[in-house]
Amino acid sequence: MITRILFLLSFLVAQACGQMKPGENLLVTGIPDIPQQLVERTNQYSNVRAASFLDWDPAGGGLYIATRFGNTAQVHAVAAAAATRQQLTFFDEPVSSAAADPRPGKHGFLFLKDVGGSEFYQVFYFNRTTGSWTMLSDGSNRHEGLGWSRSGRFFACSSNKRNKKDTDVWIMDPDTPGAAWALTEREGAWYAGSWSFDDRYLVVSQFVSANDIRPFIADLTTRTLTPLRASASTAIAYGDFEWSRDGGTLYYTSDEGGEFKHLHAMNVKSGVTRDLTPSLQWDVERISVSRTGRYLAATVNEDGVSTLHLFDLPSMKPIALSGIPPGIIGGLSFDMKDERLALTINAAIGPGDVHVLDLKSLKLARWTFSEVGGLDTRTFIAPTLIHFPTFDTVDGKPRKIPAFLTMPRAPKGKVPVIISIHGGPEGQSRPGFSSPIQFWANELGCAVIDPNVRGSTGYGKTYLALDNGMNREHSVRDIGALLDWIASRPELDANRVAVIGGSYGGYMVLASLATYPSRIRCGVDVVGISNFVTFLEKTESYRRDLRRVEYGDEREPAMRSFLESISPLNKAGNIRSPLFVAQGENDPRVPAAEARQIVAAVEKSGVPVWTMFAKDEGHGFAKKNNRDYYMRAVILFFEKHLLQ
Repeated sequence: MITRILFLLSFLVAQACGQMKPGENLLVTGIPDIPQQLVERTNQYSNVRAASFLDWDPAGGGLYIATRFGNTAQVHAVAAAAATRQQLTFFDEPVSSAAADPRPGKHGFLFLKDVGGSEFYQVFYFNRTTGSWTMLSDGSNRHEGLGWSRSGRFFACSSNKRNKKDTDVWIMDPDTPGAAWALTEREGAWYAGSWSFDDRYLVVSQFVSANDIRPFIADLTTRTLTPLRASASTAIAYGDFEWSRDGGTLYYTSDEGGEFKHLHAMNVKSGVTRDLTPSLQWDVERISVSRTGRYLAATVNEDGVSTLHLFDLPSMKPIALSGIPPGIIGGLSFDMKDERLALTINAAIGPGDVHVLDLKSLKLARWTFSEVGGLDTRTFIAPTLIHFPTFDTVDGKPRKIPAFLTMPRAPKGKVPVIISIHGGPEGQSRPGFSSPIQFWANELGCAVIDPNVRGSTGYGKTYLALDNGMNREHSVRDIGALLDWIASRPELDANRVAVIGGSYGGYMVLASLATYPSRIRCGVDVVGISNFVTFLEKTESYRRDLRRVEYGDEREPAMRSFLESISPLNKAGNIRSPLFVAQGENDPRVPAAEARQIVAAVEKSGVPVWTMFAKDEGHGFAKKNNRDYYMRAVILFFEKHLLQ
């Protein structure tokens, strides 16, 4: 209590002096005090909220959402369209998952929560009747991926508790969690998919890489696993799995036999499969079969934008839909009676909100109305999809790299450019809402470009693999090609370009600064990799082999030599532009040592470096107070090193 009072007093003193200082949980260097004027300018943007669908509430008839009305996202209940949300969880740490208990007479949900961004999530059960919660897991190992069986007798989750390294699928009875048993007990990372309607079968998959996922049908009675495909010699990526009501058909998404993930149907008895979307040139990203088996819903990722499709089962006859706003669709879950389909829609011109499609009228209703900090949504800017040529060719023509360009509404002469690079590397920049991007464009007058360099998902498995192994720096060359494209555009200022990115995007920032030192004014590296060898040696053991498949095995001498040669830490002397490094101390993916070593190396050259280390965060910033400070510090950094 005394500590909180002292912090509040320091906050008030800083406000009275016209500035804001970081909280005691943040260790910063080089960053000036945030001017109160900047705090006031950003207050509205930092108070934009979003809501995402978590699950239907079978006992209450409404649904569960995740949204933030304090410092972290928590679980809320919403009873009807536009109804007042009811906050259910109140923790200092974020809670962004909820799996509703399907058992008759029960009213509650499972959820996951970690401490300080460590990602060692524990499983909890929240009892809606009593308002109490109970930890079901062991309190020390990592757990993820909650999935109830249809009856609710069991639920599946993944955990590394067997040996800390491998991730197994575990089966747990919520009433006797101590009797949980491992279904897989095999090497690698295993995750649960869809339960059959009779609770006997569960799809489980071994994740080898983004290109190589190996699914099995697990028989819970015999505890045997049957592979869905005869050979693992060819890498195939799989996505969602859904059972038909009678258990005779398994629907799934996969890129088997082609570039993109199509919707397939497999006869479980014969093993014969059919491609239900043979002409599609995009990924089917999500599928959901309704609780009675009457409908199948699917979303397709068309150049970063989701389209919703609804089919009648078993005929797969499409049901025409209209009035679905463009955006990125998540959630996708039918209610217990096949009367409604819930989904989250996130668009560039407004934060994500939960919508419900009435399956009789086919009309879409908005259930949540997230605040936008009092801002006029008409000022929000939607990006334009562009394609720029890069260094190599396809069929004799320059390869085109997709990107989203957000331009300020009233540009004055040549505008400065912020290149925002996604992580992953198997990620994808998509046109969703971003408060920082809207501020950079509207208030700073900057153009923002979100490129999907080679290695990004959404553009076929060949494109996804273009940066693998010894081709790692080819994605950096894509940024060089983007710099060339910027220089060719009369509305963009090639002399004022910044780069920003997180995780693998942080590596891309550091690599771009080292490769193109005279063409980039400044860079912001958030939880980024600075040396692939030290990263692979120190990332958490349950992730290490997965990352070796993507980046290369540092234990092999030739690969180790290559990884050292491309690591920004060993090129730090080339970095001459001001650098901002932000990092969570508890990051299990990219350890904080990656940030400290690049900071020390760059500072030796006399380059200005700002740093922000958060004691209560992991791979990014989940708490509002930390995000707010980070957002304002980045703006101050751009004002000083990009705009001036």
